[in-house]
Amino acid sequence: MNILIINSGSSSIKYQLISMPSERVVCEGLIERIGSENAILKYSTDTSKLEETQAILSHKIGLLKIADLLLDPSLGVITNAAEIAIVGHRVVHGGKAFSDTSLIDASVKEKIKNLFSLAPLHNPHNLEGIELAEEIFPNAKQVAVFDTAFHHSIPEVAKRYALPKKFYENKVQVYGFHGTSHKYVSEKAIEYLQLKSSKIISIHLGNGCSMTAIKDGKSIDHSMGFAPSNGLIMGSRSGDIDHAVIFYLVETLGYTLEQVNELLIKKSGMLGLTGFSDLRDIQTEAANGNQDCILALQMNTYRIKKYIGAYAAILNGIDAIIFTAGIGENSALIREMVCTDLEFMGITLDTDKNNTRSKTLLEINKKGAYVKVLMIPTNEELEIAKQAYRLINV
Repeated sequence: MNILIINSGSSSIKYQLISMPSERVVCEGLIERIGSENAILKYSTDTSKLEETQAILSHKIGLLKIADLLLDPSLGVITNAAEIAIVGHRVVHGGKAFSDTSLIDASVKEKIKNLFSLAPLHNPHNLEGIELAEEIFPNAKQVAVFDTAFHHSIPEVAKRYALPKKFYENKVQVYGFHGTSHKYVSEKAIEYLQLKSSKIISIHLGNGCSMTAIKDGKSIDHSMGFAPSNGLIMGSRSGDIDHAVIFYLVETLGYTLEQVNELLIKKSGMLGLTGFSDLRDIQTEAANGNQDCILALQMNTYRIKKYIGAYAAILNGIDAIIFTAGIGENSALIREMVCTDLEFMGITLDTDKNNTRSKTLLEINKKGAYVKVLMIPTNEELEIAKQAYRLINV
């Protein structure tokens, strides 16, 4: 059974065609820097590989290019759309409506649309991908896997805001995000560590960034909340900010609420601090002495450290911390800056191991370290495929 996985991020699309139940990857690829004239398109199979830089100004254009590659007479891996049995979609916000994987119908699409305001960088692209996949692969079953589902285990003490109870009853709470990724890598860590009980901090660092405190395989706290906008400093999102700043921007500086929303979600974070949203550019500039970029890296990793301390407290100790996703897997500098001066917690990094490139789980702490520091490549696409396959075949 061929399952096509579409994983739309805020500025990227990862995709894989996976044969299930063997879990064999037939093809895979990535589109990065969507919205720019210099987007990067990657596509690979067992026999071919393509990488191009071109203008991809929207997620829709990117999705159409993916479909063209899959069906391409020379590079493609299918001859017609009917060969795709299931299209599995990552959907960022499921609210209280979705606690598990769901077969997509008109009602599901409407609920995803109703959550646009809570995940404006993601849910619209997720729904766009669903609707486009319905057109291109009309015979395939469309399945949604929600980022928020893994975090339904967060206890009330952690997911409630200090607001009157009526707001909680009206669905104002912590939902949590990147759940598919946090679930996948934490399960890999538990398997690797061979622990019957475990205390793990999972650090997902990409254009969007989040951290999860995971006890015995279950999410018990998370850095994002009602929407995927608070917590860590991200590519273009500010992360945690004093809400009084919003009132100051509106009442004193004359911003509209719409302008404030755009500022905090699309023009802040690393982009606002440096003028760059891609960490690779920021690291290059920092190495060349750009003080704004140096400070931004310091602020970014400082925030991560604060959350490590907080989650160590609520977990009552740590067995392991995990770095994952595009930045977490590839930036030795970020990992080093995060782990520096955490020796008192038992976190010590082996410099040589940290600078080793790996496509599989890598333990990068010093030998004998009390806390294991793991780099684990996330595979949201495989996790989505497994959940979609189970849903259709159970």
